[in-house]
Amino acid sequence: MLFLTACAQATPEPVRPDIQLIPDAGGLAVAPSGLRIDFGRSPRGVVPVLDKALGAHQVLSLGGCPDGVTQNVAWGDITLTFSRERFVGWRQGSRSQGQVCGL
Repeated sequence: MLFLTACAQATPEPVRPDIQLIPDAGGLAVAPSGLRIDFGRSPRGVVPVLDKALGAHQVLSLGGCPDGVTQNVAWGDITLTFSRERFVGWRQGSRSQGQVCGL
């Protein structure tokens, strides 16, 4: 029983339900803070921040991605695409903006 308790304490922090990403034509609005993650931001400045706020991202295949897309990652139902140096697109359900990978 002690072993199970120790394992339970090693789980990652829960996702923060108070943070919501609202995709738009310029990138993402972060509610309720009023902050933004605009297209053009470095993946080094976006991915770790979202991992901390939303939990670890899921790495998706680059199959069907436009030339230049080097990362295709998801947090829940939102997928973000990045070039080597920039945030270039998002997809959420049937909506998308910027450079996104095929389904």
